[in-house]
Amino acid sequence: MRMRKTVLTTIAVLCAGGAVTAGTGVTVARTSDAPALAATGWTQVGHDAKNGISGLSVTSRQGNGYRVLIALDNKRPGENRFAQLDYRAGESDRTTTVRPLEWKGGAEPIDVEAIESVPGTSDEYLAVSSRGLVYHLEVTDDGKAVQVRDLSPLPAIGQGDNFESFTLVSRHHKLAAVWADRGEGDGRPATLYAAPLSFNQYGESVFGRVTKASYRASYPTQNVRHASDISVTDSGRLLIASASDEGDDGPFDSAVSDAGSVSLDRSGRVRLTLSRSPEILRKFKGHKVEAVDCVSGSDTAVLGTDDENAGGALTTARICH
Repeated sequence: MRMRKTVLTTIAVLCAGGAVTAGTGVTVARTSDAPALAATGWTQVGHDAKNGISGLSVTSRQGNGYRVLIALDNKRPGENRFAQLDYRAGESDRTTTVRPLEWKGGAEPIDVEAIESVPGTSDEYLAVSSRGLVYHLEVTDDGKAVQVRDLSPLPAIGQGDNFESFTLVSRHHKLAAVWADRGEGDGRPATLYAAPLSFNQYGESVFGRVTKASYRASYPTQNVRHASDISVTDSGRLLIASASDEGDDGPFDSAVSDAGSVSLDRSGRVRLTLSRSPEILRKFKGHKVEAVDCVSGSDTAVLGTDDENAGGALTTARICH
């Protein structure tokens, strides 16, 4: 694997808690008080803080069964960072079996918050840590480990950014990345970023010109992280999960809103548009949703939670229109 000196220098800064300051020029979205439905039918994934789901990618689907690759935001050496599981929608009040994946590729990542499959591949993924490090991963042929192809920072990292969201959009044989700083309460809205994305011959992520916008969630209203994950539907709708976190024992609360759109034209130019009145599509009381993946070719999202000391959970919702 070929690493660049600039990457390693940036990693040192990020791991030390530093950040590159970006310019401003954001657009604030206003939110609506639209009614929302409650969600039922959760499948438990573990029962402690080491099993919370911070990101997920649906790798295959058969009927109402899903194979899912999950990220876990563990931080200590030897703790599980990635795992696979099989999930069957509608089977609530049960616990699914998690199959940990071995980590190959140097130092273990710290606080992985999102993972997304690379379109056009069957075994490649991009995972992002809270500090903005992008891991280009490949699942090994035996399906028992993840191997690092490249490690690079996100571009245009803002002062104090804490990332929990990342997704990829593929249109016209072009690729774009969309990610977000989560924001925090009344004093800090989420900042959404979007940019063209490509990979060079070494598997390194190459980002183009970055567009950004500001977003405030209308729900939850207390201790809110305005963007705990994002996903883009086949039609280009931008879904944003927001979550309330009052501590390791909760209480938790979440919602997913239709917040705008992402488009990618034939030249590879990305357009990020936020709605003036985002629609709350679903509320998830009692859970902290940190993972949303719209399943391509359907209107269904698979959602995962990081409920801290209560572990993680999975459910589905038909919200990806």
